Amino acid sequence: MTVRRIVPNIQVESEEAQGTSRDFYGLLGFEEVMNMGWVTTLASPTNPTAQISFFTEERTATVVPDLSVEVEDVDAVYAQVVGAGAEIVRELRDEEWGVRRFFVRDPNGRVVNVLTHRG
Repeated sequence: MTVRRIVPNIQVESEEAQGTSRDFYGLLGFEEVMNMGWVTTLASPTNPTAQISFFTEERTATVVPDLSVEVEDVDAVYAQVVGAGAEIVRELRDEEWGVRRFFVRDPNGRVVNVLTHRG
């Protein structure tokens, strides 16, 4: 399995809080690379896989995941975690913004968004 990147997800109370977070992490060298209103992602301009996301909500699920893991083959990973008996929090599906993803709970209770970009 190939992991492409891991992104911590931070839940914030409002879009204003997203802006405050963007400004703070800008001091550390991050730049905004995606803003969908309810989720904003910042990345390092020199290492674009170094990212952090801020969520006001999760538009297509009932919970904001604690982190996102982008993999090469999300269907294979899904089959593997289901086969291992892991708790699926949100079933595998395609999103309108071009990703295929599912949520799984890790042994510590954290919710992991496992995804791949559709090409």
